[in-house]
Amino acid sequence: MIAVRQLCSALVLAFLALAGSVSAAQAPATVTVFAAASLTDALQDISRTYQTETGKRVALSFAGSVILAKQIEASSGADVFISADSESMDYLESRNLIAKPTRADLLSNSLVLIAPTDSKVILAIRPGFDLAGALGRGRLAMANTDTVPAGRYGKAALEKLGVWTSVASRLAQGEDVRATLAYVARGEAPLGIVYGTDARAEPKVRVVATFPENTYPPIVYPAALTKDAKPDAQAFLSYLRGPQAGMVFDRLGFRRIDPSSR
Repeated sequence: MIAVRQLCSALVLAFLALAGSVSAAQAPATVTVFAAASLTDALQDISRTYQTETGKRVALSFAGSVILAKQIEASSGADVFISADSESMDYLESRNLIAKPTRADLLSNSLVLIAPTDSKVILAIRPGFDLAGALGRGRLAMANTDTVPAGRYGKAALEKLGVWTSVASRLAQGEDVRATLAYVARGEAPLGIVYGTDARAEPKVRVVATFPENTYPPIVYPAALTKDAKPDAQAFLSYLRGPQAGMVFDRLGFRRIDPSSR
């Protein structure tokens, strides 16, 4: 009798273990997305809706695009990469770390000069404009001009306008564009350069002026699957081009790019 009970117990345990393994096998794998920091609000919103609609999980990691590209190069784990510049994606493509056929530009953005909402600064952006004078004794908040696309775009614009040398030694550089935004929102910097969508997302800043688009390279967000992306990753990448995601991007001020038009 004891032997029978032991056999039954063993069978129950085996059944539970098998059920657990089947359940784990059926559970959808988490899709991991590495994305530029300026996409934080949009992708958090989109991923929540995607999970509700499909039951599939999405893990998000945000940072400067160059930093993310280096992380993808150093280790596996990311399934989707969305950069805020072409160069970071080019870097991975040249190393065969993305699925090249899946690469396409997803969004574009604008570049703006911001100040805290209570600031009285009035400034028109034109060649030779007195940015240094408008800073007073403060510093200009910018994303890192060597490693972050927003910083590189901003530097390019200031060089084109002939004012870079007047402020180059007076920067407060953030690790990404959201850190730059925070410097101005907290009043730690009187002026900053960020994307238009970032300024729109932060009620503690206001747009002083918008940089003319001919003063900096086009701001594009290419998206692609990584070389070893999970099968579910393609569905999420496709979802980013669909109507639900499109409404979020539109609401937050991004401009969508039709891949067939490029």
